[in-house]
Amino acid sequence: MNNPDIVPGIYDIPAEQYHADPVPGGSLSSTGARTLLKAPAKFAHDRDAGPPPQTDAMEFGTAAHAIVLGDGPNIVCVDYDSWRSKPAQAERAEIRAAGAVPLLPAEYDRAHAMAAAVRRHPRAAELLAVGEAEQTFIWRDEATGVWCRSRVDWLPPLGPDGLTIADYKTCSDASDEAIQQAVYRWAYHQQADWYQAGALEVLRVEAKFEFIFQEKDAPYLVNTVQLPLDALQLGAARNRRAREVYAECTRTGEWPGYSETTRYLSLPPWAADRDAREYLS
Repeated sequence: MNNPDIVPGIYDIPAEQYHADPVPGGSLSSTGARTLLKAPAKFAHDRDAGPPPQTDAMEFGTAAHAIVLGDGPNIVCVDYDSWRSKPAQAERAEIRAAGAVPLLPAEYDRAHAMAAAVRRHPRAAELLAVGEAEQTFIWRDEATGVWCRSRVDWLPPLGPDGLTIADYKTCSDASDEAIQQAVYRWAYHQQADWYQAGALEVLRVEAKFEFIFQEKDAPYLVNTVQLPLDALQLGAARNRRAREVYAECTRTGEWPGYSETTRYLSLPPWAADRDAREYLS
């Protein structure tokens, strides 16, 4: 990929190059857009600091992701029961330095059991049957001039029923109620619209977006979810605001944090209602 010659399109590039931002002058990702709405200062810090150190949980998620999708870093099973010994820690460091992911035998078996459970799930297996993993979309937003990027977990070929982009996520609870809460907490409706916008700009296709949620504990239950139009419209509004804020911060070079003056905050409505019923009735 020759950065000075970058044009809107689909690119098959390593994850490291994607996260380092392959667009000259900078671009906005879905994760960046969500962080930007919390506070531009958080976005600027994360961009300048680079990827955070991998925790064990993050590393296991990366491994499960790679095994399920068949793409990503090499997954190495080490011959230790724990990381407590110095030889185990040394081997782990060596594997990480080579760009691979070290797993203890129990975790290695668990990741493969999760992948097998995904393959047994009718809809998840259908979504991942044919296509390419980890494809990067790059496009330019016409309204703001902001360059945008996304990294699609699974991109199938365009079929008679259109295009459905799949996104795989591990979690502790894949029940409908837990997913509803996670969608709002992590702004997954914003992510879904972002990826759909990329498909529309690059492929000129109105793609569907479907999540594959999977629990990390046995029996590794799977739940496939699409979001309704009203949620996607809210996600689109959030993304529109994020692009506008990014464009303005880029223009001024100022990335503000929270308010610099005192704010007066009321209780959340649900808390005020609960206390009123309990103590004022």
